[in-house]
Amino acid sequence: MKKKLLLLLTLCVVLLASVLLINTLRFTSKQIQVEPIQPVSVDEKGVALRLARALRFQTVSHDIKGEEFLAFHRYLEQTFPKAHSTLSRELVGDYGLLYTWKGRDESLKPILLMAHMDVMPVELETLAQWEQPPFEGRITDGYIWGRGALDDKCTVLGIMEAVEMQLNEGFQPQRTIYLAFGHDEEVGGYGGAAKIANLLRQRNVELEYVLDEGSSITEGFFPGVRKLVALIGIADKGYLSLELSVEAEAGHSGMPPPQTAIGILSTAVSRLEARQMPASIEGVSRQTLEYVGPEMPFSRRLVMANLWLFRPLVERSLAASPSTNIGVRTTTAATIIEGGIKENALPSRARAVVNFRPLPGDTSERVIAHVVEVVNDPRVKVNRFGVSNSEPSAVSDIDAAGFQAIQRTLRQVFPEMLIAPSLCIGGTDSEHYATLSKSVYRFLPIRFRPEDIKRVHGLNERISVKNYAESVKFYYYLISDSAQ
Repeated sequence: MKKKLLLLLTLCVVLLASVLLINTLRFTSKQIQVEPIQPVSVDEKGVALRLARALRFQTVSHDIKGEEFLAFHRYLEQTFPKAHSTLSRELVGDYGLLYTWKGRDESLKPILLMAHMDVMPVELETLAQWEQPPFEGRITDGYIWGRGALDDKCTVLGIMEAVEMQLNEGFQPQRTIYLAFGHDEEVGGYGGAAKIANLLRQRNVELEYVLDEGSSITEGFFPGVRKLVALIGIADKGYLSLELSVEAEAGHSGMPPPQTAIGILSTAVSRLEARQMPASIEGVSRQTLEYVGPEMPFSRRLVMANLWLFRPLVERSLAASPSTNIGVRTTTAATIIEGGIKENALPSRARAVVNFRPLPGDTSERVIAHVVEVVNDPRVKVNRFGVSNSEPSAVSDIDAAGFQAIQRTLRQVFPEMLIAPSLCIGGTDSEHYATLSKSVYRFLPIRFRPEDIKRVHGLNERISVKNYAESVKFYYYLISDSAQ
């Protein structure tokens, strides 16, 4: 009997090992092969200087100064004369710009390339911590320094450089190309991108695809993968802030109740942090692993190829790090807590704001239901907070023409780079264009190491001169590919 059980156990182990091995061998690369292209020459010094000058305009959306935006418009006109004499330019809203590059074949759906001209403010108390001043557009140590170098004037200038180059070569697209530059993305895009999108809707424009900023070229983000990985955003997470409030009877701190308003509220926040929404490898996160997994060393590839068995292990591993947790769950972050005005007085009210970033598939209503269930205290009132709340975006098709064009272009400009679809963590202006195309992508051809992420909206924003020249090439070849 023992021998039979041992034989049965051995057979089960052999069968399991065979299944794991077969699945791993079938888990092959999804990277496409492309034909070599004719190299294009980019004047690195020239494009770097023009971007640096653009960074000197203080186009801050949190405190809009119209003269700065209008001066920046004039700078674009003077810097890219061919584009401004060939493309039509419209001022939309207060300071948004819409360029139209008419194609030869009106039966083809247009494409739209997006960026935003506005930048985040710089706090005065942090100025001394900048290695280079944020609004002087300096070039030093091989980098272009200044607010907007990464987010997102590099895209505005990069697109315009590519268009100017194409026009100087006599290129005319088959399909129409729109360039849409908003001026208030950092505060929601309602005066810029939203109005440009509404104008196109009124004109019954249907787009082949939309490309906005978003995911980027990553280095060192995936364990065991030594190559650069370009992540093409195919969806945005949502944005939801909820206010938790507690009201209680005021009084003297010398005679307190079992729980004060602050105590009740603190318990509620603690419960939400302890019991967050579940991590799950589904949808976009699953697609990312299907593209990156085959490029990993064998042991990791075996795990990724057999998620039917190792899913709980992988989910726990991804959820353990803040940088990967964001891709597998609707995150919870307590960001504001207030209550009380004096150390010896019981507060009559306490409030907290908790910010959630819902995954595609989750909804605001589902998040609210989760909060109410977890807090489980009728004394805690839950209400929506703020005006920036949005649902997760639809997921764009990776088999559509837009994704394929972006993927081909990346493989041409960066032959050794890996490409993968991904989920965008922060919202972008692209949400306003969702009704104009089913193919909305978010990608910035900028190289990021893990330590570079903090430069976006943070200190010492910069882009390397070499990388910026690469981004100009990317837009140049993308226009060539997509405009046919």
